[in-house]
Amino acid sequence: MSIKLKPISNELKLNRIRYENPWWVDNEIETQYKTMKSRLYFDLFYPLVEEKEPRRAVVLMGPRRVGKTVMMYHAISKLLTKNIVDRSRICFINIENPLYFGMALEELFALARSASGFDNPDGYYVFFDEIQYLTNWEIHLKVLVDSYPNTKFIVSGSAAAALKLKSSESGAGRFTDFLLPPLTFHEYIHLKELNHLIVKTKIVWRGKTSEWFTTNNIQELNKHFIDYINYGGYPEVIFSEKIQSNVGRYIKSDIIDKVLLRDLPSLYGIANVQELNTFFTTLVYYCGNELSLESLSTTSGVNKLTLKKYLEYLEAAFLIKSVSKIDDCAKKFKRQTNYKVYLTNPSLRSALFSPLVATDDAFPHMVETAIFAQWIHRIYFTPWYARWKDGEVDLVALDEKRLKPIWAVEIKWSNRAIENPYDELKALLYFCGKNGLKNAIVTTIDKEGVKLVNDIEIMFVPSSVYTYIVGYNSIENKKAGLF
Repeated sequence: MSIKLKPISNELKLNRIRYENPWWVDNEIETQYKTMKSRLYFDLFYPLVEEKEPRRAVVLMGPRRVGKTVMMYHAISKLLTKNIVDRSRICFINIENPLYFGMALEELFALARSASGFDNPDGYYVFFDEIQYLTNWEIHLKVLVDSYPNTKFIVSGSAAAALKLKSSESGAGRFTDFLLPPLTFHEYIHLKELNHLIVKTKIVWRGKTSEWFTTNNIQELNKHFIDYINYGGYPEVIFSEKIQSNVGRYIKSDIIDKVLLRDLPSLYGIANVQELNTFFTTLVYYCGNELSLESLSTTSGVNKLTLKKYLEYLEAAFLIKSVSKIDDCAKKFKRQTNYKVYLTNPSLRSALFSPLVATDDAFPHMVETAIFAQWIHRIYFTPWYARWKDGEVDLVALDEKRLKPIWAVEIKWSNRAIENPYDELKALLYFCGKNGLKNAIVTTIDKEGVKLVNDIEIMFVPSSVYTYIVGYNSIENKKAGLF
């Protein structure tokens, strides 16, 4: 005889919401979140939480495990500390919980008001975590923003650009997007409390006095730089030796596999997930090398149109970033057939293969990846690389109006260039001379200094220091509204 199943009771859901909101009782978030150090991005995020005008929901986007949930809890903690609103009007709900399956956001908000005992919706701060698990979340959220003008809604989700696409299409004028990337090296140093290794200084560069950094212990900084490349993208990993001892299991199963096997197939209807998985592994292996759809299609046996879509999907999930090519005259190609693909954080490579040591053949490519990973935090900055028959320059910035190079960087994990610049920097010197650049930056392992070579001022900077500088400036520019 079959048992007649009863639907999950409302009381059970109410109790779950009360459990998720312990500050209703003791005015504090859970200890595990309270003791975690805030990411430097928090100071950029929190003002959006308090912001009343314009009336918008905040959409906190980013790849898995970069600290979105922790950032939401830290925002709740600050609201409690500042006593901005009654603690029972601050509500957190994890959409991923199966208890809430099929429930609209408005239903969940009503349930939260019932659980807290404050039915009047005015003045609430409502945090919805893992919003991507709700079908048509963007429509639900737009309705809430329109229906409750005196309530602040903050949501988070993991499939960054897919969320961004939906939020911009359906929530125009209703949502404020905030992207939380993997850790910069600057944040890594901050969270690990290693600031004593960094020395602030000033330089005269390109005719201006600029803030700069160096180090008082390059060997120690490089040791942490290697750790950052292997483990440094995710806050939870950098503090756990247990996870670092099996980084493949943690990052691969909890970050990569969930994106490749669950998030992307469900968002884009991908049928052959193994094909996507194999393609991503290929991209990781050749990270930092020049690739073409033609060669990738030949290697993988997958047609170019499908591969192009996979590239778009992987970039949407913030796993990779493709960089386009210019020629030696800094001209863009009308049809981009070749490009470089970088991981948004180099530790993804360690997860798929194994951690690297500084002498591994692949390590220079991961140094390049680490530096690019800092630059892609700039929302409105487009990096380029220059390549022609006889040479290449790793990183070029273009003036989009004049279509002329502004600066160039050659990324090296070697000291040979500072010791013998005429032989080691032929391509960079040629590119600078042809495009009227009077200075350039070259990274090294541990040497620094300035040399005038062919009337071009070359600044040599250790790769770890340069990575820190770019990460630092990326966040400081955002604070200044420069992006």
